[in-house]
Amino acid sequence: MSQESADLVTTQYMTLFEPPNELDLDCGRRLGPIQVAYETYGRLSEKKDNVVWICHALSGDAHVAGKYDEGDTGTGWWDIMVGPGKPIDTHTYFVVCSNILGGCKGTTGPSSTNPATGRPWGLEFPVVTISDMVRVQKALLDHLGLDQILVVIGGSMGGMQVLEWAIRYPDVVVSALPIATTARLSAQGIAFNAVGRNAILADPDFQNERPTAPHGLAIARMVGHITYLSERSMHEKFGRTLRNGEKYRYDFNSEFSVETYLDHKGQSFVERFDAFSYLYISKAMDYFDPADRFGSLEAAFAQVKSRFMITSFTSDWLFTPQQSQQLLRALLVNGKDVTYCNIESPYGHDAFLLEPEVLGSLLTGFLASNLRKLRQGKTVLPIAENNQKNGSANHHVGRFDYPMIERLVEPNSRILDLGCGDGRLLQLLSQDRNVQSCGVEISQSRILETVGRGLTVIQHDMDAGLPEFPDDSFDYVILSQTLLEVHNPELVLREMLRIGHHAIISFPNFAHWRARWQLAVQGRAPVTGHLPCAWYQTERIRFLSLHDFEEFCDVLGVRMIVRRFLGAEGREIKHLANWRAEQAIYVISRGNGA
Repeated sequence: MSQESADLVTTQYMTLFEPPNELDLDCGRRLGPIQVAYETYGRLSEKKDNVVWICHALSGDAHVAGKYDEGDTGTGWWDIMVGPGKPIDTHTYFVVCSNILGGCKGTTGPSSTNPATGRPWGLEFPVVTISDMVRVQKALLDHLGLDQILVVIGGSMGGMQVLEWAIRYPDVVVSALPIATTARLSAQGIAFNAVGRNAILADPDFQNERPTAPHGLAIARMVGHITYLSERSMHEKFGRTLRNGEKYRYDFNSEFSVETYLDHKGQSFVERFDAFSYLYISKAMDYFDPADRFGSLEAAFAQVKSRFMITSFTSDWLFTPQQSQQLLRALLVNGKDVTYCNIESPYGHDAFLLEPEVLGSLLTGFLASNLRKLRQGKTVLPIAENNQKNGSANHHVGRFDYPMIERLVEPNSRILDLGCGDGRLLQLLSQDRNVQSCGVEISQSRILETVGRGLTVIQHDMDAGLPEFPDDSFDYVILSQTLLEVHNPELVLREMLRIGHHAIISFPNFAHWRARWQLAVQGRAPVTGHLPCAWYQTERIRFLSLHDFEEFCDVLGVRMIVRRFLGAEGREIKHLANWRAEQAIYVISRGNGA
């Protein structure tokens, strides 16, 4: 049942839904028996709590990693991610990947034999949906004797299956990781699929019972492959260079490098894929729309119990970041635990196959935190263990506002930390105050650190507002040492008080005597322990004093509940705070005007 290493693997087969227990399909027909091809990697733990289920995209299959024999020149389609010591580490996790219903790599599909006729199904094969595919996978899970999945992962159409898994089987899926996907195709996405199908159906070699449409399938693949790349990546890879020669030939044969590249992609696809499967799988993608099924995307996610991490790519114009953010908003409206990162990449939609460093780091942290939750009861990495990994003995390291903020937060509270940085404050609050927390951060590198700590974090620019978060969804919203970097402080403050019952804000005091002295005597922009960067190095765009902030709160009609002022080494200042305090911490709430 398992493989010790992803180096050499064997495809396994199982027959499900044998008559009279055929699968009831969404189209109204019944199908059975169904053969399923699948591969496994790693060792199943004694408690069966380490299962990672990978869902493949349109042109993928069960062969996600490794080789079939030593002579193979290629490896599985996600070998950069799956294997010993890789992000999905087969020394730790038991990985399962199956070929989808309707596929052409061992699982029953339109080119399989119709048991009623003894001939290939061809176009007589019933139309299948993403939901049908996932129900077959669930039957495979049951037959393998598994009742829980640590995480379901998939990119593109695989991500659609991840969403279906989480919606349909909320008690089975501990966590879900949809990558570069959508809850439904746009009109443009459906249009590209239609062009591919029409190219196949219009191929003069197309026949009803045999998957022969070499020209049409090649064109379908060319069109699809264009959508997988970004304009930048195509320009950098091909530009307008000619494949052979330096002059135009003035004919209609392929001569630009990009043309011959697409010719190669089309031909190699014909050699390994099935025209019928392309028709059926692309149609299943068109039909996928849980919002239509449930009335809204919010309603579709209402009963999910999975912890989510959604990833998109900045240059993906097929399944755009905006489509991933729709998933994020629908989950947040339902109060679900969801992390989101929009990964900077020039590779377009194909980036999930080509970005092992950033995506791999996110996967590593997310998988480890979910396994830690099952085994230890908490997702967040203990601070002592984190410090050992990073060679640090002190988790405050220059942040004397952290202990004060910790004292101001009630245990078991719901916390949103805006500009959470590397997540150290949330990690501290999770450990010492047992809070339920979420961070908001714009920096990709800091998001990776936060996810590595086992925390929930959302990549977002708070200056654009925080409409994804419902009213009163947190007890405290924290803005720690970030106010000076905000472009629209009024918007951010009002959003904090809309979302949270209380807001906690800390910032360095520009009116501290050292700053005044440097400005008054030296005539230079201050550089102090709490304003450590020169004016040309700082991310801060504003500088304010305690009096400035309190006046700002008065203007907004904000009620001030707690004021704390800190001097050197975090010592609390009681008198002449605007002169002596290096930083301030305020707890505020809505007043009559806020």
